[in-house]
Amino acid sequence: MFNYQIIIEYLGTNFVGWQIQKNGISIQSTIQKALSKALKKRIKINGSGRTDAGVHAKGQSANFLFSHEIKDKFKFLNTVNFFLKNKTISITSIKKKNIKFHARFSAKKKIYKYIILNRPTISPIYKNRSWLIKKKLDINKMKKAIKYFSGTHNFSSMRASSCSATNPIRTITKSRIMKKGEKIIITFESKSFLQKQVRSMVGCLKFVGEKKWKPETIKSLINSKKRKLCAPPAPPDGLYLEKVFY
Repeated sequence: MFNYQIIIEYLGTNFVGWQIQKNGISIQSTIQKALSKALKKRIKINGSGRTDAGVHAKGQSANFLFSHEIKDKFKFLNTVNFFLKNKTISITSIKKKNIKFHARFSAKKKIYKYIILNRPTISPIYKNRSWLIKKKLDINKMKKAIKYFSGTHNFSSMRASSCSATNPIRTITKSRIMKKGEKIIITFESKSFLQKQVRSMVGCLKFVGEKKWKPETIKSLINSKKRKLCAPPAPPDGLYLEKVFY
């Protein structure tokens, strides 16, 4: 038996999320069908994490077991992507791994990026791929606020009510915000995140940028552990799973 890791890029706009669900088409099920057709055997994949409906990925990671060695990786990628060509999903690489490798449990850290388009008019190019905020945001205040997320905290105030994680404590190893023209790019790095945690943190930063909150309000919110005090989460459109490290 051989164990393979695949790296996946996708636009999540038309999917119910990564995980297989009864209420719509998931990214996981779509990839499994394409792999099963390409390899002519039923394939099940393990993802590094579950992205929500509408969330995108540049470097989602998954693994699967297969009874034969895949020697021609170029042919494999072309075949499987042929079955995905109309699905806004692409398998960008494949690598043979140790049999114990697991895309989720072997992960050391993940990087998520969020893109805000801060301008007064809509963009047909970035539609469904960013959060359009027409009011000018104060980037300097947002830079002060984002520092409060770094470190180990109880993020109960920034998790979805449906979050199934037993422990709300997470460690943010990197939090950064930068402005590139009309785009504000927010980056968070951690071993794992709670459900809707990143989108909740971005929503809070928006409140700071709009001067509804002071930067220090972030610290008070984290200490409160109360979800009802959190800003509304940012929409999924601007969120990208950038990379998974092992």
